[in-house]
Amino acid sequence: MTSVKVGTQDEEPTGKGTTLPGGGQDGGYQRGLGARQIQMIAIGGAIGTGLFLGAGKAIAKAGPSLILAYAVAGLVIFFIMRALGELLMYRPVSGSFSEYAREFMGPFTGFVTGWTYWLFWVVTGITEVTAAAQYMTYWFDIPQWVSALIFTIILYGVNLISVKVFGELEFWFSMVKVTAIVGMILICIGILTIGFSDAGDTASMGHLWQDGGFFPHGIKGTLMTLQIVMFAFLAVELVGVTAGESKDPEKNLPKAINTVPWRIAVFYIGALIMILSVVSWTKFEAGVSPFVEAFSQMGLQAGAGIVNFVVLTAALSSCNSGMYSTGRMLRDLAANGQGPAVFTRLTRSGTPLFGTTFSAALMLVGVWINYQWPGDAFTYVVSFATISGMWAWIVILICQIRYRAKSDRGELPVSSFRAPGAPWTSWFSLAFLALVIVMMGIDKDTRISLYCAPIWAALLVVAYYLLRARNPDAFRRTPPAKKEGTAEKG
Repeated sequence: MTSVKVGTQDEEPTGKGTTLPGGGQDGGYQRGLGARQIQMIAIGGAIGTGLFLGAGKAIAKAGPSLILAYAVAGLVIFFIMRALGELLMYRPVSGSFSEYAREFMGPFTGFVTGWTYWLFWVVTGITEVTAAAQYMTYWFDIPQWVSALIFTIILYGVNLISVKVFGELEFWFSMVKVTAIVGMILICIGILTIGFSDAGDTASMGHLWQDGGFFPHGIKGTLMTLQIVMFAFLAVELVGVTAGESKDPEKNLPKAINTVPWRIAVFYIGALIMILSVVSWTKFEAGVSPFVEAFSQMGLQAGAGIVNFVVLTAALSSCNSGMYSTGRMLRDLAANGQGPAVFTRLTRSGTPLFGTTFSAALMLVGVWINYQWPGDAFTYVVSFATISGMWAWIVILICQIRYRAKSDRGELPVSSFRAPGAPWTSWFSLAFLALVIVMMGIDKDTRISLYCAPIWAALLVVAYYLLRARNPDAFRRTPPAKKEGTAEKG
């Protein structure tokens, strides 16, 4: 696959760390992600199988009002990303979420955040690589486990070579998704204006308010889709994990975050408006991609194969991101004494070998479990990804609120990328996420994820106290100025 040399942070040239503005460090990582790659990682993080597949179920539940759900949720996502951006420009560090949680919410919250975000990506990686294997059966009659094994090994190898290779692969994965959506929008515009294809005679913007109205199932139907909508946006925060490996983070990260509104406007709201104008919402159902169904209604049968390829790349993109982030989160935890010390080691190219290997091994176990017992139990585990991913957003918002209060008092440096309207926008976002959790509890299909959360929390509590008893110093709240020697008071 690839030859790697492993060393600790002090043994390798890359391990000394580079001081960043505001006291952050690269922690031994190589700054191999340029502006082009950061932009596409940010774009790709907002486009996944949640849009290509999950939107079908959401359309059936909410009808055209799903457009409004995505608009409001997209605004909240922008507030979350601006809150994250403010923290990143205060102190851009690898493992950002758990680092900020440790600083502003205490060692226990940092411990919980790091391990929960790691679990989120492991679970996501398991589901996505399995989904990718299922998509391969569209063209080839090969066992599902063979495709899953091949994809996992390839992505594992890519993540061990260098962060530049990861960034380049993610760039092209994202390019495929973006091209597919833009192409769909242009085709729909052509049908609405010129009237070609089988849908030309019936296509009309009137589909958005006819066929039962904009809210065919009432406000409740719209609210019940919020969990699906938020799941589609999971991973948009991945740009924060890249902070320690970004070239010129003060320039590239804010630029990527500021593109969130137009990304959501084009890829979600724009795509849905076009699809639901060409094809009535009554034609869509759960389990069927709205893109595939739209192509079918247009009489463009070749579109099904194209969309299958796009969904395949979306799944591989998510699994690729999962391997990238899990290795970094494990190394961050280990570097703070909250995980096995072996996870701190980097290869000569600056990649966390053991953390990535451990996570990839668990993803393979998950594929085997899914192959042996493909029943509802596995689906319930997948639903846990949503609540664990939302935990990272909640932590980001609370940390930003506490950071803003301290910076306003002059206790910490003022960020060069302050979130507009904060802290009120952060409080509004927290209230919205609370609403989503309530709706998850009401919906019997997603309620199981709330049952899993206390079990995971109990395991973390036990692990925390056991580790703290063995190494109390690792769980003391240490200000960045003392820990890194670079941050200064405002």
